Amino acid sequence: QVQLVESGGGLVQAGGSLRLSCAASGRTFSIYAGAWFRQAPGKEREFVAAINRSGGITVYADSVKGRFTISRDNAERTMYLLMNSLNPEDTAVYFCAARYTVYTQTYTSMKDYDYWGQGTQVTVSS
Repeated sequence: QVQLVESGGGLVQAGGSLRLSCAASGRTFSIYAGAWFRQAPGKEREFVAAINRSGGITVYADSVKGRFTISRDNAERTMYLLMNSLNPEDTAVYFCAARYTVYTQTYTSMKDYDYWGQGTQVTVSS
């Protein structure tokens, strides 16, 4: 098993940047694919970005492509989400997720993930 804890959320003005972190404990982190999802008030949780076990393959939702960057440091057992050019529509609780896999692919569906963090609030003011 792996336990995930997000940090780095907060209040930022439109156009600003934040970097979220997802610290993992438990088994070796490099055997897990990872992702970030978000949930805005009154909306369903949605996919943001995913990364494979090694960090060599990433995929993004169209709404964040070119603005957000997902990365990971397996030695530090941490996954990151760098968010640039933030706008009020990015306001949400952001969750990191992980799943054990032997494959090198990424996963973009909530149902693919077994482990979740508690979430961190990101609020973007206009």
